[in-house]
Amino acid sequence: METTLAKTPQQRQVVFLTILLLLWEYGTEAIRYSMPEETESGYLVANLEKDLGLRVGELVSREARIHHRGNRELLQLDAETGNLLVKEKLDREELCGVTEPCLLHFQLILENPVQFFQTDLQLTDINDHSPEFPHREMLLKIPESVQPGTVFPLKAAQDSDIGSNAVQNYTVSSNLHFHVVTHRRADGRKYPELVLDRALDREEQPELTLTLTAVDGGSPPRSGMTTVHIEVVDINDNAPQFVQSLYEVQVPENSPVDALVVMVSARDLDVGPYGNVVYSLFQGGGASQPFVIDGVTGEIRLSKELDFEVTNHYNIEIAATDGGGLSGKCTVAVQVLDVNDNAPELTIRKLTSPIPENSLETVVAVFSVFDLDSGDNGRMVCSMQNDLPFLLKPTFENYYTLVTEGPLDRESRAEYNITITVTDLGTPRLTAQHTITVQVSDVNDNAPAFTQTSYTLFVQENNSPALHIGTISATDSDSGSNAHITYSLLPTHDPQLALSSLISINADNGQLFALRALDYEALQNFEFRVGATDQGSPALSSQALVRVLVLDANDNAPFVLYPLQNASEPCTELLPRVAEPGYLVTKVVAVDSDSGQNAWLSFQLLKATEPGLFTVWAHNGEVRTSRLLSERDAPKHRLLLLVKDNGDPPRSASVTLQVLVVDGFSQSYLPLPEVAQEPAQEDEVLTFYLVIALASVSSLFLFSVLLFVGMRLCRRAREASLGGCSVPGGHFPGYLMDVSGAGTLSQNYQYEVCLTGDSGTTDFNFLKPIIPNSLIPDT
Repeated sequence: METTLAKTPQQRQVVFLTILLLLWEYGTEAIRYSMPEETESGYLVANLEKDLGLRVGELVSREARIHHRGNRELLQLDAETGNLLVKEKLDREELCGVTEPCLLHFQLILENPVQFFQTDLQLTDINDHSPEFPHREMLLKIPESVQPGTVFPLKAAQDSDIGSNAVQNYTVSSNLHFHVVTHRRADGRKYPELVLDRALDREEQPELTLTLTAVDGGSPPRSGMTTVHIEVVDINDNAPQFVQSLYEVQVPENSPVDALVVMVSARDLDVGPYGNVVYSLFQGGGASQPFVIDGVTGEIRLSKELDFEVTNHYNIEIAATDGGGLSGKCTVAVQVLDVNDNAPELTIRKLTSPIPENSLETVVAVFSVFDLDSGDNGRMVCSMQNDLPFLLKPTFENYYTLVTEGPLDRESRAEYNITITVTDLGTPRLTAQHTITVQVSDVNDNAPAFTQTSYTLFVQENNSPALHIGTISATDSDSGSNAHITYSLLPTHDPQLALSSLISINADNGQLFALRALDYEALQNFEFRVGATDQGSPALSSQALVRVLVLDANDNAPFVLYPLQNASEPCTELLPRVAEPGYLVTKVVAVDSDSGQNAWLSFQLLKATEPGLFTVWAHNGEVRTSRLLSERDAPKHRLLLLVKDNGDPPRSASVTLQVLVVDGFSQSYLPLPEVAQEPAQEDEVLTFYLVIALASVSSLFLFSVLLFVGMRLCRRAREASLGGCSVPGGHFPGYLMDVSGAGTLSQNYQYEVCLTGDSGTTDFNFLKPIIPNSLIPDT
């Protein structure tokens, strides 16, 4: 073999001397072992360590390997003991067919330093196949005029075994007319012929049935049987004769199906039906022969494609039979010609990958090339690219080693794709390629780099524990363990922040998890630093800042600051009866611990004693009158207000107010004290008095109504007699109270009023004013 790498004269001399030394070392005769076929897996073939004269443990230290031609591993080496063992059951017929001897070639490769030993294993045949006839029954038509001693060829039995285990003898069942004779062909196989001992008489016995048995020479012997059916026919005294007893032809293996191989010809001196010859394949080269014959013309054609690498020759026996049953035979020897239809094959065994970037003259791979074709079709040339820092060194018998030419630099190139090309010398030339990827190992010279210098993560408050809130990521331009990154939380400088109880990180993938539920009202944001460390030696690391923002959830209902709702009785507000529409009765003050739209509050009047008298401003909670009060309005009102935020879903709180209508701030408007309960023994007297009081009040009310109706009727009659309405003269007294807010009270005040039922007095208790209305800005 030769490579296509260009070398200087000095380099060519060095390579040439190296090749000579290797060829001298490996050019010794191959060691040959022998074992029977069908041996179970684990069978001890030999001890290579002793047979090759190697030291104890040298097979392990030099990384010994067994390589068989092709990709199928048939043997295995126990490097500890030096024993060569059978890896799987070996079938000689499958591996070698009829080839004898059956040799399996394999090599012992020592990798450090590289050394080869050629070894052959011969499989000896065992009698594991029985003879088989191509058909269960043979039919012979024999004229009754045939004389004793006439020979009738019979089809031979096939046996996959060889030598003495193949078919050795044929016998026929006991009868009065025939015996069988065994003959040997040129290729060593034996075939039977039936010999007539006694003349046949069709009128006496028109048919005979014999059993033909084939026996091989194994121990114990195996046998196969077929039935020979003989029909006795009338006289036909001339058998067909072929023009040639042997036809020799050559057929290229790429011949198409139905291609003409040869045309045979036979003559019969008889006339009529006894002179009509029919051709047939009497005995082919195997049970699945790739030939068919035209029974009339004698043309032999291909029935399927040929393969030189499987079978390179065939012996076909052709029979010519006339209408009377007589037959003759000839042999057609077909030689299959090889064509270049198999591309070379490469078997790669990588030895070292990745390679340190500072390596020098390191063996990267050992590979062998093989071509099933023969002659120039099987001779090969091996090459690779010219611009790579690697060399192809031939060893022996189509073996090559791939070595580094000089130091490598991973920073400039971390991977090499080496394409090995093998071309045969056939016509046309066929090529096979195999690409080896060689990785260059790295040193830890790059620290991990985060994809961002800082990360901002958002998490909704009231989250579930162990919630994944985000992922940080870092990359390392190194490879292997130098690029394997481990993430960790770095200690925080804030003593108030218990980071270990808030956040955890997955050291393998950088995923961050919240360990417990976060409360926006308690902690709105926090930040910490994370580290990324590789596993190089020494280890390198980097840091990144992570900021966590807690998002508010609507988990707090509005809280009412004023009026307070924790008392047993709601607080009472005063409303002058002369108040104008829009009069500010009071203002509801509420807050919400949430933020954003979750803290936007709106106010709504749900229920009132007098609908339409009061309104609540939705945005500031001011309770104002919507109209003037009338005499029919009740003196006391109860309002139910709703304070609602703008969250989703919204949360709310209710407020209860009491409004007391007064004629003036000097009026004693407090309710009468509750009458103390009388003793139990006076219940009946009290009930009696209550009944009398109720009857008196009812009578007084009825009398008042009648008196009022009568006075109104008299007044209308008097006004009708005067023809108009009378208006009293004079001026209004000047001492009346100004209810517009500009009279005796120069300023409007808001008072906080407490009503007590157990003080024993009905006096109106003024407290100091809280804030004058004049000091409250308009809203």
